[in-house]
Amino acid sequence: MRFPTLILKNLLRRKTRSSLTTIGISIGIATIVALGALMSGMKSGMEGILKSGEADFSVAQSGVSDLQFSKIAEDRVEEIEALEGVKKAAGAFMTFYPVEGNPYTITWGVNEEDLLMFGVNIVNGSSFSQEYELIIGEVLSKDIGKAVGDKLVLGQEEFNITGVFETGSLYQDRGLALSLRKLQEMEKKEGYVMIVYVELEEGANIEEICHRIEETYPDLVTIKSVVELGKVDKGLEVLDAVNLAVSFLAILIGGIGVTNTMIMSIYERTREIGVLRAVGWRRRRVLSMVLGESMLLCLFSVPVGSLLGFFGVQLLLLHPIVGGLLEPIFTLDTFVRAFVVAFAVGLVGGFYPAYRASKLSPGEALRYE
Repeated sequence: MRFPTLILKNLLRRKTRSSLTTIGISIGIATIVALGALMSGMKSGMEGILKSGEADFSVAQSGVSDLQFSKIAEDRVEEIEALEGVKKAAGAFMTFYPVEGNPYTITWGVNEEDLLMFGVNIVNGSSFSQEYELIIGEVLSKDIGKAVGDKLVLGQEEFNITGVFETGSLYQDRGLALSLRKLQEMEKKEGYVMIVYVELEEGANIEEICHRIEETYPDLVTIKSVVELGKVDKGLEVLDAVNLAVSFLAILIGGIGVTNTMIMSIYERTREIGVLRAVGWRRRRVLSMVLGESMLLCLFSVPVGSLLGFFGVQLLLLHPIVGGLLEPIFTLDTFVRAFVVAFAVGLVGGFYPAYRASKLSPGEALRYE
């Protein structure tokens, strides 16, 4: 019998125990996959917001824990636009309003002339031109069954839908946009914007201009990529830490479960291990066998846990609040992390039982009752 076949056969001898251990590890893997997909989706959505349309980078208030707390005087928009190398700067306000049962519909306040810079492409109707007009994203339009000519209530006020737009970002296409002045009035923040989008002239040095803005305005911070999201969203840093903590706990708890399973297996097979040692098996081969069983048990958990994580996220998205706010992205990195965690669990959980089995002497093992 080949060595790999023997390892698999040993696991199948105790199907119930092996299955329960696999399920336990799979739950940890599923959690890692689900959190990773949701985190990737949130970061992608935030990147779409911070680098919208034709903008090369964005500017927000420094020191805030969340982008929604950012507050920039509108005068700063004109000052940034006047900087050498800057082609255009546009301020925007963003918040969330309940729309047709979803309390977290992203709502933009922008000037009509800046819509193109934000990457807004009107696919039906026209842009807003009056105070009580708005445009809605293509995805939102389908979700709530509203089209051009319909009315939509935001807060306590009623608006006419004049157009349907698409940006290519699912996060933004689930939202709506209206006049910047009107949204400022509704939020009682006249004269302020939340974020400033900056488009540079061809050949301009983005690093130099960003440094100049931050040096000239110490209360502002520039965001050029998703790596810099932590400057304006500490919540994502917390979620990253939670994701790391969950991975560590999965290794710890899974490792304990695997250790328990393998130790029980060794106790039951003590005489068998003694026979193998008596017929010439070296300690290293016994160690490899037990450690191989542990690793294989954990690697079986990767596809099972990945499927559980995928379907778990899909079930979560059925909730209108979650589905309207998050769009998960399953990346290769997420599954690689799941594989690494499973590998670590197998290594951590299987090492001690394997070492213990390798130390059994043939005589002692054969006398074991």
